[in-house]
Amino acid sequence: MCGIAGAIGPGSDALTRRMTAALVHRGPDDDGFHSANGTTLGFRRLSIIDLEGGAQPILNETGDIALVCNGEIYNSPELRRRLLDAGHQFRTGTDVEVILHLYEDHGEDCVRHLRGMFAFAIWDARSDTLLLGKDHMGQKPLFFHRAGNRFLFASEIQALLASDAVPRRLDPNALWHYLSLRSMPDESSMIAGVHKLPAAHTLLRTADGAIRTQRYWTPDFRAKLKLREDETEEALDECLRETVASHLLSDVPVGTFLSGGIDSTTIGAMMARALPYPVPAFSIGVDEASFDELGAAEQVAVAEGMQFHGERVHADIATMLPLMAHHLGEPADPYAVGVYLVSRLAARHVKVALSGDGADESFAGYDRYVGQRLVDYYCMLPAALRRKVMPRLIAAVPETFRYKSLAQRLAWLQSMSEVRGGERYAKSLGVLRFTPEERAELFHPAVAQSLADPDTLGKVLRYFDAPNVESLTDRMLYTDLMIRVPDHNLVMGDRMSMACSLEVRSPFVDPRVVEFAASLPAPMKLKGRKLKYLLRRVAKRYLPPEIVRRPKQGFGFPVGLWMQRDLKALVEERLGNSRLVAAGVFRPEPIARLMREHMAGRVDHSYRLWLLLNLEIWHEVNIEGRSVEAVTADIRRVV
Repeated sequence: MCGIAGAIGPGSDALTRRMTAALVHRGPDDDGFHSANGTTLGFRRLSIIDLEGGAQPILNETGDIALVCNGEIYNSPELRRRLLDAGHQFRTGTDVEVILHLYEDHGEDCVRHLRGMFAFAIWDARSDTLLLGKDHMGQKPLFFHRAGNRFLFASEIQALLASDAVPRRLDPNALWHYLSLRSMPDESSMIAGVHKLPAAHTLLRTADGAIRTQRYWTPDFRAKLKLREDETEEALDECLRETVASHLLSDVPVGTFLSGGIDSTTIGAMMARALPYPVPAFSIGVDEASFDELGAAEQVAVAEGMQFHGERVHADIATMLPLMAHHLGEPADPYAVGVYLVSRLAARHVKVALSGDGADESFAGYDRYVGQRLVDYYCMLPAALRRKVMPRLIAAVPETFRYKSLAQRLAWLQSMSEVRGGERYAKSLGVLRFTPEERAELFHPAVAQSLADPDTLGKVLRYFDAPNVESLTDRMLYTDLMIRVPDHNLVMGDRMSMACSLEVRSPFVDPRVVEFAASLPAPMKLKGRKLKYLLRRVAKRYLPPEIVRRPKQGFGFPVGLWMQRDLKALVEERLGNSRLVAAGVFRPEPIARLMREHMAGRVDHSYRLWLLLNLEIWHEVNIEGRSVEAVTADIRRVV
């Protein structure tokens, strides 16, 4: 796993070296550069495969095509044999060199032959063209910026900012969508002029400076398997075991993340039965019982003979937020905190770990999938009762600030009953953050009116209403696979693990697994109210019954409770003196109301306040350019 960067145009070598130096955490073991025709490629290496001879950039046989790649190609052994038979000569034993020779044979279509996680750049001196490519589900990041005849790309936004050629300006359009989606849609980033290459896309920059992007893969949910349930279960088990085995490709030991649910624990159990050594397993927990999964994770680790490493974390995570804002390039949420902490723990022992990311979105693991049907039943109540009486009754339910509290669930049910179809699902994605109405109230009117593309709903409906999906369940899953997985889950997973110089691999987002899940009839994924129905049947083959029956929880923290106690002074200090308010982006009154209601215990606004708090810290680090150390010191003085 590595970091890549590059530049075309004036000063390309100096720009690339500055960007590459900012990626040392992604690759602390080595660096490398290649320059030709006013273009420079840079590379930072975390040595995992071909430890002695796997330096990059890698050149082809004639030296006129150069590759830098961040990732792992799981079908590289097969591809290497095929390319050697075709007469290609390899310079290294790395898995990623196959991309270079596939490009020689297939050009841009080289990506269609790859199975793995990757973000790469190929400079072709023969035609003065640059090809960028990103894996099917967006596991590996790649950002770019162009101004005039200059083009820059890098694995992280911070590397582009370190070039000193990218202005530090907030993009209000990205912020507008982020407040509801909790992610950056399309090519957007929080920095104006910095774009991300979306998942399953290539970008070609031609000699005349023109840029063309295109999608090369989309899962199709229409063609369904026609097997008996037991046959389908066996096929899924075989698919997962083969995928996990391919993800163990490494010249160093591989560990695994463990939560207390079935996703990471099933992956871990499969690893334990495939590897000749006790698998290092890593988990974190908290003191608050309703959020803690440490005990369940340890139970699986002991049963499978793993080397278990667990830690409990506390509210002092606030001091980590500047570092996370630096690496993410966008605000952190509680999920990012969990990934960072478990990655920091794992990095003390291994360089590679597997995770369970992506299972919920392919196999139907979220409560909101069942909730959509429950809302339909709720809507059978007379409209007058539902709109006039029920809101008062729900408001009277006390908020406990616990995980999935009754007050939160009832408020969600009421809110969802106001809309239908794709609009309902779009609203469900952001109900704990900012609804369109809350967002419009928060933004200063002048900023809201200046937005070039304010249609957040449309960004959801283009997937929910896509022609390659049919059932309601598949529409929800496809929407999440196209938005939540690449633009949120995998963003947090990559940036937080690489901040610790740890490579994380996610078998559930392997394209073969995603395509298999898409081919399952919807009731195999969501059967009545049974979430992840078929995956649970497979999990029973590997896990204790009590683990399979546990309700979903995942990495979570009692942020709502912490904000009323340990983090209260920090929230009030940062949001009471908001930089976004001072900059004329937000209005102060909605923020003050959120704080009053939360601190008084009336409404759990923890997700909204956490988002706003992290926006403030992000602004200090990424827009103002203050050092992580300085912002952290300020936070320590408050907490």
